[in-house]
Amino acid sequence: MDTLTPTPPRSLWRQHDFRLLVGGRLISQLGDQLQFLALPLLVVALTGSSTQAGVVLGLQTAAQLVFGLAAGALVDRWNRKATMIWCEIGRGLLTATIPVAAAAGALGMPQLYAVAVLGGALSTLFQAANSSALPNIVGRSDLPAALAAMGVMSNALRIVGASVAGIAYALGRLVPFAFNAVSFLASAAALRAVRAGFQAERATTAAPRALVADIGHGLSWLWRKPVIRTLALLDAGDSLRFGAGYLLIIMLAQGLHANPTQVGVVFTGAGVGALLGSLLAPTLTRRFALGKLSITMLWVEALAFPFYALAPTWWLLLVVAFAESVVSPIYNVALDSYRLAVTPDAVRGRVTSAIDTLTGGAAALGTMASGAAVALIGAPTLTFVLAGWLACLAIVATLSRTVRAATATD
Repeated sequence: MDTLTPTPPRSLWRQHDFRLLVGGRLISQLGDQLQFLALPLLVVALTGSSTQAGVVLGLQTAAQLVFGLAAGALVDRWNRKATMIWCEIGRGLLTATIPVAAAAGALGMPQLYAVAVLGGALSTLFQAANSSALPNIVGRSDLPAALAAMGVMSNALRIVGASVAGIAYALGRLVPFAFNAVSFLASAAALRAVRAGFQAERATTAAPRALVADIGHGLSWLWRKPVIRTLALLDAGDSLRFGAGYLLIIMLAQGLHANPTQVGVVFTGAGVGALLGSLLAPTLTRRFALGKLSITMLWVEALAFPFYALAPTWWLLLVVAFAESVVSPIYNVALDSYRLAVTPDAVRGRVTSAIDTLTGGAAALGTMASGAAVALIGAPTLTFVLAGWLACLAIVATLSRTVRAATATD
């Protein structure tokens, strides 16, 4: 039996379990922000090679993509709460090996490669369990507010995280890793204190299937749901553009003679826009249908994106980044609320992981292709190509009956 029956509305922040879940996640994400900056800097300090730094970061992404589908099937089989706790403990111990090995004078690249791969696999397993468990902790009626609150905190960390990470690294290049190791253990303790169940009761009469069969069952369920399937494919197309956009904006800003601090301010503007979108998301999600939000987001992105290439100064580039970043969190809250609510608990891990793998793979492909594309046709031209791509996605969404008819009550 699923646990998504409507419950009387109440303040999320008065819910003991939600506060614990959010508090643990906030500490853990701050640690991740610190390590995200410190890891490539540490690799460069050890090897003098930016290529090696890129390989380490690439291994984390590769582990997430390779392990994504299996992670979803596993969290649908296992106890999600126990899985999340052990993932946090495992990530904490892995991260702690870095300062310990450095103190012993034994830190080398093989260890950092292993930490990247194993940490990426544990992160993928944790995220699949976390997303699948949320509806059981807060209930269907509170999903939009819960997702928006998490988005607000993530975007707030995105704004201040780089500065905090820089300060932590300046205190000592191993300080971010020590902090992150402790943050994982704090997150595990918070999860341990959550009282709500992380999954619905499961029938135990069915014979166990092979992992591949479980994955296939989840993909089959996803394919039979036209709204989720269509929006997932559109999201993958949008993620392709998003992955290419990071390097593209850097190159456009440098073309406007922006210094590194000013480039950082441009991305801070994007973070502020996303924060505003997260704050607006609960109200707009209740007021507008999911299909309308999807179509609106794609058209706003398509119409705003060319202005990246047309902006004559770096601070106008900031304005574009701010404006374009507002709409995506609103739509994401509406889409994730819908998907989590209508997906049965027994297959939620597999469906969530399949979509995350699809969109994450598209973003990674965009990131990898963006460097070659900028070198081949130039940043301004690539901007207009990506704007055209977004316009095509918007047209497809507008013409799709499935998208136009999508509502939160489907």
